[in-house]
Amino acid sequence: MSIDWIHFTPWRALAGGLVIGLAASAFVLLNGRIAGISGILGGLLRPAQGDVAWRLAFLAGLIGAPLVYALFAPLPQARIEAGDGTLIAAGLLVGLGTRYGAGCTSGHGVCGLSRLSVRSLIATASFMVAGFVTVFVLRHLIA
Repeated sequence: MSIDWIHFTPWRALAGGLVIGLAASAFVLLNGRIAGISGILGGLLRPAQGDVAWRLAFLAGLIGAPLVYALFAPLPQARIEAGDGTLIAAGLLVGLGTRYGAGCTSGHGVCGLSRLSVRSLIATASFMVAGFVTVFVLRHLIA
C-alpha cells in the first residue's frame, strides 16, 4: 500500500480522527462498552441474548459510512501491492494477534490509550513495533 502524498488531505484526516474519537467516547459513555472491532465482531460468534442487534448495527455503520461519504466526496484510491497469498496470511496473522493480544488496534489504540490503560499501551506499542519490523524485513532484507 502506498500513500498518494500529492493528494494528502490532513484536514480530512484530522476530521476523521475527531469523529472516531467522539464516536468511541460516546460509545463508552452511553453503552459502557469499548468500541473494539474484534470484540464486537467476536461477540457475534457466540451471541448472548439481546446482544446481537447493536453489534450488527455497529458493523453496518462501519460498512455504510464510506458509502455515505462517497455521496459527498470521492473515495480515496487504495492500492495494495501484495498477492492473494500474502493478504490471506496477513489477515490470519492479524486475527491471531488480536486474539492473542486480547483486542485490536481500535480497542487498545483508540479506546484503551484514552483510558490510560497500561495493558493497551503495551499492546499498541507491540502492534507498532511488529509493523515496523515487518516493513523493514520485507523491504530491506527480503526484497
